[in-house]
Amino acid sequence: MALSSRYKAALAGALAALPVLVLAEVRVAGALLPDGAEKVAENRYRIPKNWDETIRFYRQTYPPRYTRRPIADQPGVKAVHIDNPDAKPGVWDGLNIYEAKGEVRIFVLVKRK
Repeated sequence: MALSSRYKAALAGALAALPVLVLAEVRVAGALLPDGAEKVAENRYRIPKNWDETIRFYRQTYPPRYTRRPIADQPGVKAVHIDNPDAKPGVWDGLNIYEAKGEVRIFVLVKRK
């Protein structure tokens, strides 16, 4: 059964009044960062997610060919480095993801010429 034009107009008006939620992906030198990443310095970002959520995000975003290795050996600090096997000048070469004092941050390493 087709909707009358009056109902279609009302439905269109109601949909137009809804706020539009656009989750824009954040990229730095081509590297994808989790939603809500907040810049704190050049190529350094604070992440609103906890460590486990951030690591899960990167497991889903970058497959195992993006090698990972631990980079910290200090009590209370978790840190991992992700290599970009396709790095070219001006593109991200690696990501340092770390958690200290309950805060997760990411440092994007950009390959130089």
